Amino acid sequence: MIPGNRMLMVILLCQVLLGESSYASLIPEEGKKKATALHLAQSHELLRDFEATLLHMFGLQRRPRPSHSAVIPQYLLDLYRLQSGELEEAGAQHVSFDYPERSTSRANTVRGFHHEEPLEDLPSDDSQETPLRFVFNLSSIPEDELISTAELRIYRQQIDDAFLDPDQTGDHGLHRINIYEVLKAPRAGQLITQLLDTRLVRHNTTKWESFDVSPAVLRWTQEKRSNHGLAVEIVQIKRSPSQKGQHVRVSRSVHPLPDEEWNQLRPLLVTFGHDGKSHPLTRRTKRSPKQRGRKRNRNCRRHALYVDFSDVGWNDWIVAPPGYQAYYCHGECPFPLADHLNSTNHAIVQTLVNSVNTNIPKACCVPTELSAISMLYLDETDRVVLKNYQEMVVEGCGCR
Repeated sequence: MIPGNRMLMVILLCQVLLGESSYASLIPEEGKKKATALHLAQSHELLRDFEATLLHMFGLQRRPRPSHSAVIPQYLLDLYRLQSGELEEAGAQHVSFDYPERSTSRANTVRGFHHEEPLEDLPSDDSQETPLRFVFNLSSIPEDELISTAELRIYRQQIDDAFLDPDQTGDHGLHRINIYEVLKAPRAGQLITQLLDTRLVRHNTTKWESFDVSPAVLRWTQEKRSNHGLAVEIVQIKRSPSQKGQHVRVSRSVHPLPDEEWNQLRPLLVTFGHDGKSHPLTRRTKRSPKQRGRKRNRNCRRHALYVDFSDVGWNDWIVAPPGYQAYYCHGECPFPLADHLNSTNHAIVQTLVNSVNTNIPKACCVPTELSAISMLYLDETDRVVLKNYQEMVVEGCGCR
C-alpha cells in the first residue's frame, strides 16, 4: 500500500473513533436513534475494512486468535530485541546471544516451529542413543516465501561437577549429536535416514547447539517432497564410571520437566526466508531522534504519530513491539522554497508557477525518507514469526 493510502486509512479510522458525538449533534432529535444505528453499522464495517487492509499489508489472511497454549521461544524474542536495537538501547551490549548474521543476511522473515509431540517416536527405553524422530508442521509457510536457511536448535545442559571425574581426559565426557532427515514413513520402528549435520560436544557447557537442516527443509517446502520429520541421535563416545545422567534436552519423555520449563527448552526448528517484498533483516541500533525546528513553525516538517496496537486490540497476537512511532508529514510549502524543506527541482518550479497561477497547486508536504520496523507476532496457526516491514516509519519530510 502506498503511503497516501495508508494515511487515508488512518484518517478514516480517526473519523470512526472520534466522529460519533459530532455526527450525532447534526441529527434532528426525531431521527437521531435511527441515524445513530446506521452510523454505528457503517463504522463497524469501516473498521472491518480498515483491519482487513492492515492484515493484508502484514501478509495475513485473517486476524490471529492465539490460544492460551501458544509459546514464544526465547530465541526469537532475543533475535527481535537484538535485531531491532532494543538490547543496545537498554545497555545490554554484551548479551550472551549469537546473532545469526549469515542466516539473516538474505531473510526478512524468521519462523519458529516446535515439533508435534503426539507424533514423536519414543524409544522403548531411556537411552538417548536410539534416534528420536520429530515431525515439524511447516504448512503455515506461504508458497511465495523462499527459504534460504533452516536450523534445528537443541539445548544441552552442563552436568554437575559432582558427577564427573576431575582427572578424566581424552574422550571421556564427549557426546556426538547427529541430525538426520527421515526419508520414509517409519515401519516397525525402523527409520530410513540421511545425515544432515553432526557435532562433537563436551558435557561441561550449558548452551544451545544449532544444526543446519536447510537441505531437508528446502526439499519439503520448495520441491514439495514428503515431510517425514527429523531424527536426533545422541551418542556418548566413552562413558566415565563416575558419570551419571544425560544432559541434552531432546524429549519430554527422556527428561520429565514442568511445562513452563519444557516449553523453553524443547527442540526448535527455525526457518529464515524471504517473501520478495522488503529488505532483509539487519542488526541495527536505535536511531536517535532527528532535531526539528520550533513547534510553532508551520512549514513542512515531521510530526509525532504513535500507533498503539493495544488501542485496536491487537496486543494479544503482536508480541513486540507494543506500538511504534510512525510519524507523519504536515505543513506548508511556501514560496520561495527554502533549502531545509528538502525540495526537488520540480517542486521548486511548481511552487514558482503557483505564485503567479493559483490554478496550479502548491507542492505537497510528503515523506521523503521511510524506514522499516520489525514485528514479532503469532500467526493464524500459533506459530511465532519475526518479520521486517518496509516503509513503516517516516524519517524525513519534504516538499514534492
